[in-house]
Amino acid sequence: MGVLFSGPQAEFELIREPWFDAVRELGRRGVFVGGPAVISFEEAFAAFLGTGAAVGVGNGTDALFLALKALGVGVGDEVITAANTFIATVEAIHHTGATPVLADCDPDTFLIDLEDVKAKTTSRTKAVIPVHLYGQMVDVEPLLPWAEARGISIVEDSAQAAGARLRGRPAGSWGVLGCFSFYPDKNLGALGDGGAVAVSSPSLLSELRKLRNHGGETRYRHDVPGFNSRLDPLQALALSLKLPHLDEWSRHRRRIARLYGGCLAGTGSVLLPSDRGDDSHVYHLYVVRVDPDARDALRRQLQKKGILTAVQYPVPVHRTPAFAHLGGEAGSFPNAERLAGEIVSLPMHIAMDEAAVETVAREIRAVLGAVQV
Repeated sequence: MGVLFSGPQAEFELIREPWFDAVRELGRRGVFVGGPAVISFEEAFAAFLGTGAAVGVGNGTDALFLALKALGVGVGDEVITAANTFIATVEAIHHTGATPVLADCDPDTFLIDLEDVKAKTTSRTKAVIPVHLYGQMVDVEPLLPWAEARGISIVEDSAQAAGARLRGRPAGSWGVLGCFSFYPDKNLGALGDGGAVAVSSPSLLSELRKLRNHGGETRYRHDVPGFNSRLDPLQALALSLKLPHLDEWSRHRRRIARLYGGCLAGTGSVLLPSDRGDDSHVYHLYVVRVDPDARDALRRQLQKKGILTAVQYPVPVHRTPAFAHLGGEAGSFPNAERLAGEIVSLPMHIAMDEAAVETVAREIRAVLGAVQV
């Protein structure tokens, strides 16, 4: 029996009928852009996060880009982020005209190294984007007074961490702005693309609403040169139906992670992911480390058994052709480079159960064996 890598299909089955009913009502009313469905989700999501508001946008990349634009980031500025993030984080910086500056990651948590962030800061640093990678929150609290004293904005990349909480405070609510992706396989996923920016500042709220809608909050009023990036009401309906389940789904993901930890303990070269033992990791991905010489063979064998895996991400940003100019030589970011050769994402989703975890672990042990004592 195979094991799916992610589970958007299982989530869809849970909302299928109420979503169809909501779509029929939307069709009856004829409000196909914006409108009550989007406003309702934005209000519910802001309440969930404890922020003043949430602004729905077209996707997670736009959320990051528009957040930076709202802060006035542009040519001549620098924005620091992680070398081991998905490339969208760096694309968003690049397209503002600012210069992306990369920081290495911690080798145990995979999260951005805040000391390296401080070391990379210059007089041109306008913002820092800590990435809550794989569902685990960066502890940005110690960074906040440091950043405020320097006039640096903290913009959270919470694309993979919807529902995570550190010391009771949700991901996306710590920085000046919090950015989310609702890509279908995210912990809070739409049925297509979608994103949002969490915001508490009234002035930034107004700016974001203008930027996403051709530069104005009302039709045919264009206060600034804007963009066209609006959350689709069909996606907002799905997100509104999923949001009440998110905390329950997060608990389930943490339970699956604990099961993996028990089943994989003592297996060959496998190094298990670390967490704080609290709600600050929602396991968007369950990422282990293995001997790089064995990784490809392991993935091929698992695929033969119908168990799909992934590598997120196989190449650090500075080693891609698009951003080689950011320090493309080998050794620039040693932790990010080493981890890229070792990491494997195992199946993780709300339809996983103990039997599925045991199946995956059994096949991994068949390839890697047990630790020799």
